[in-house]
Amino acid sequence: MAQGQGYFGLKQTGFMVPKRSLQIAINSIPETGREISLNLGQEWFAHWRQEDPDLGFSNAQVTGGFLLEKHGRDILVRGHLTGNLELNCSRCLEGFWAAVQSDFDLLLMPGPEPVSAEAEELAAPDLDLDFYTGEVVDLEGILREQIILMLPLKPLCAENCKGLCPLCGANLNREGCRCKAEKVDSPFAALAKLKI
Repeated sequence: MAQGQGYFGLKQTGFMVPKRSLQIAINSIPETGREISLNLGQEWFAHWRQEDPDLGFSNAQVTGGFLLEKHGRDILVRGHLTGNLELNCSRCLEGFWAAVQSDFDLLLMPGPEPVSAEAEELAAPDLDLDFYTGEVVDLEGILREQIILMLPLKPLCAENCKGLCPLCGANLNREGCRCKAEKVDSPFAALAKLKI
């Protein structure tokens, strides 16, 4: 492993992070800030899939980095992530690689966050705010959250994906379907014959 190079391609300027960890001691962040570069591949995400098999992607290659800046006891985390996620198309169920990118700023304040019994609606500024406890910042939790936010709600291999035949299950992108459309008896079928 090269000097300054951490496990799974985690690189930091002048600092080493323990294996498979993105736990950063707050007292190790200098006044000028601390940069952490990421180059994460299949090995890194394997333990995420073990923890959560329904993660939403089956493989990934993500690069980018974090800049940590102290502002009093608050910590500003600026991040940039780019890469590819292997997803399954929601229409044809085929796997495909999707390019993703995210730039984010997150303000971490000493916590824990007060818990109230009433449900509270979050305002836009609250979405860029989180809390930390102790003397360590967990960047892996932030990384996981940002990657999950990059996932499309309805992944499509292509905008014109034809999907699967609802009768025989054939992938209509690769082959034609010989199923005959079944006539459905509907009480509204008589309305189709009306001429206006």
